[in-house]
Amino acid sequence: MTDKTSTARIPLTVLGAGAMGTALVRAWLAAGHPVTVWNRTPARAEALAADGATVAASAAGAVAASRLVIACLLDDASVGEALDGADLTGRDLVNLTTGTPAEGRARAAWAQARGARFLDGGVMAVPPMIGDAGSGAYVFYSGSAELFEEHRETLAVPAGTRYVGEDAGFAALHDVALLSAMSGMFAGITHAFALIGPEDIAPKDFAPLLVSWLGAMTGSAHLAADQLESGDYGKGVVSNLAMQVAGNATLLRTAEEQRVSAELLTPYTALMERWLAEGHGDEDTTGMVELLDLRRGPAKA
Repeated sequence: MTDKTSTARIPLTVLGAGAMGTALVRAWLAAGHPVTVWNRTPARAEALAADGATVAASAAGAVAASRLVIACLLDDASVGEALDGADLTGRDLVNLTTGTPAEGRARAAWAQARGARFLDGGVMAVPPMIGDAGSGAYVFYSGSAELFEEHRETLAVPAGTRYVGEDAGFAALHDVALLSAMSGMFAGITHAFALIGPEDIAPKDFAPLLVSWLGAMTGSAHLAADQLESGDYGKGVVSNLAMQVAGNATLLRTAEEQRVSAELLTPYTALMERWLAEGHGDEDTTGMVELLDLRRGPAKA
């Protein structure tokens, strides 16, 4: 998200010209960086030639063109396939392909064994946000701190940067943790709209209430973090677990009355009941993270 004058216009290679890869290429080109691009389907890469990109005939050729190589492909297996046979010696490989923490760590070891420095990335944006300084887009990076510091300004051209540690799996972990929280929120939104669906309540009128309420509730993450770090799940509790479990009955009865499936709610309410049965009624719900830890063993009787 910097302009052409604030960043050294170093050349770079982008492997992958899907929606995200294309957005990245155009952002770097707009900032004045020479960009070599390769894509398994040549037509997608060739479409970027009009914007000033150099199209490579092979992934190996694209890698040879630049020290800094950005991979933005379908999945981790695609990265391995694309780079099979490419000489990575002395290259800086930044993998912006969506993957898991374990894949990030394994790919880091794979790259290092081939003579490359490595960063894994988790893109917190959709393609239209890339290159837009006001969009709030950013990318988590983890792996080689030296690589990140050397290329920080270049990496910041398409989106903001947040370095989260030397462990190459941390970028993906941060990415997936946030996406998982988002999925839970979307489940709640879906259930809420289903509840009002049969009634004379306009979704457009209800939506501002939903946004305001959810926005107010998200601040509870700070209290949960404090409780987790202190180990005191009763710290600052406002509505304890016992009270919330009792209130869940109303949520479930209302779903039944409205002829709406409660399947988006019941996994969470069941977890609350298990934690209550373990004697945590006076605490907040934060301690339920222990139930999700498969290393903990079976729940107490």
